Amino acid sequence: MSEEFRSGFACLVGRPNAGKSTLTNALVGTKVAITSGRPQTTRHTIRGIVHRRDAQLVLVDTPGLHRPRTLLGDHLNSLVRSTLTEVDVVAFCVPADEKVGPGDRYIARDLEVLTGRTPVVAVVTKTDRVPRARVLEQLLAVSELGDWADVVPTSATDGFQVDTLADVLVKYLPEGPALYPDGELTDEPETVMVAELVREAALEGVRDELPHSLAVVVDEITPREGTELLDVRVDLYVERDSQKAIIIGKGGSRLRDVGTRARSGIEALLGQRVYLDLHVRVAKDWQRDPKKLGRLGFTDR
Repeated sequence: MSEEFRSGFACLVGRPNAGKSTLTNALVGTKVAITSGRPQTTRHTIRGIVHRRDAQLVLVDTPGLHRPRTLLGDHLNSLVRSTLTEVDVVAFCVPADEKVGPGDRYIARDLEVLTGRTPVVAVVTKTDRVPRARVLEQLLAVSELGDWADVVPTSATDGFQVDTLADVLVKYLPEGPALYPDGELTDEPETVMVAELVREAALEGVRDELPHSLAVVVDEITPREGTELLDVRVDLYVERDSQKAIIIGKGGSRLRDVGTRARSGIEALLGQRVYLDLHVRVAKDWQRDPKKLGRLGFTDR
């Protein structure tokens, strides 16, 4: 181990669907955050831990900052803003395949106010999706959004400059000992990870409205007596009966497919065979009801 060891926290921020979760997984080297082509996939601050010979970098993947339309939206934005005040460096993610827009400028202004002396590294994500000339154009556009400590183009999909980004983030961490045991990749509770895996499976191939209306809560994880099997009971909450029908599918076909996809990830996470029991429930307008938000786990963490 080198004489100088650094450890600390980096927060990934950006508008919804900017590639933050995919980049978190690429930096950690394994899946700790769920990903989806739908915006507002991340609902919690997910911590992924990067172990290096010279440093321990704790990544905090946050929900996308956006102009909120519901209490849930307000909660997610508050979660991001409170996280920004507690980290050593911020990575502001802007996708290469979309022009800089009002959402990016909104976040850039927020970062200028919220981060104070905390360094902000601008990260142009998804560079594999566009020609080199477009990447250069985006780098220039992003550079003009603010006074960034560094600007780094990267692609989580093909690994382009993922290690370089880690190097850049690490140099802004304070010197200090490791914060987590060697080999630990996330500090998320198993129930949260299980719920996220089910929600990721449920979001595959659904209409645009559903991601915002879907909440997943793990009811119980219990060993089945006399076997090596775990019984995992999970409730999926939507806001309307029509959304319940989408999740279940004709004759329950879609829900069975969700269970099949989620089960493999859950078994890998828990290291045991799993019987996954999924139930879909309607909690009318839960995104706008503070009591229902609390019951579904959306409280300050």
